[in-house]
Amino acid sequence: MHDRVTKALAGHPQRQSARGMGVIPDTQAIHPIDRHVGQQLRIIRIHSNLSQTELGHKVDLSYQQIQKYESGKNRMSASVLYEIANCLNVPISRFYDGLPQAGSELVNGGLPEIDERIAYLATSEGRRFVEEILRLPPRLRTRTFALIQVLTGDDEETAGQGAPANAETTNQTEGDEHEH
Repeated sequence: MHDRVTKALAGHPQRQSARGMGVIPDTQAIHPIDRHVGQQLRIIRIHSNLSQTELGHKVDLSYQQIQKYESGKNRMSASVLYEIANCLNVPISRFYDGLPQAGSELVNGGLPEIDERIAYLATSEGRRFVEEILRLPPRLRTRTFALIQVLTGDDEETAGQGAPANAETTNQTEGDEHEH
């Protein structure tokens, strides 16, 4: 295996990776798996209500290093991934969720991009949005969903699909209109 890695790296400019993680080809392209693992780190960290600085302190890394891991610019060694997983109280496999199983065919020869929706939910704005929506009573959530469909032009496309519990809330909505 070591020979295959050496051959694969042959001819590529190289740089030493941070914290003894080995030699990494010095190319502009970030490997899709490194990007995915980094995005998962960001999602888990934010879900755990930790800043990059706080996580860095807990695992003895700088916030800049956490940023590099989250962007995929630096690869995490097995020991760093282990420490971070323990700190965040998640199994190491959680960082690989959403990747195709080993041996399965990859779409278009590459890995699937992380879903834009998941990436948005990892932002503070996305988290606040969901938290505020969840504070609404179910009937208002359905109305808010309908408003968003109109604003995005999806109202005709998704007519009849509605939000969860649509049939129940539609009857309530019709009854409410007659009350006013």
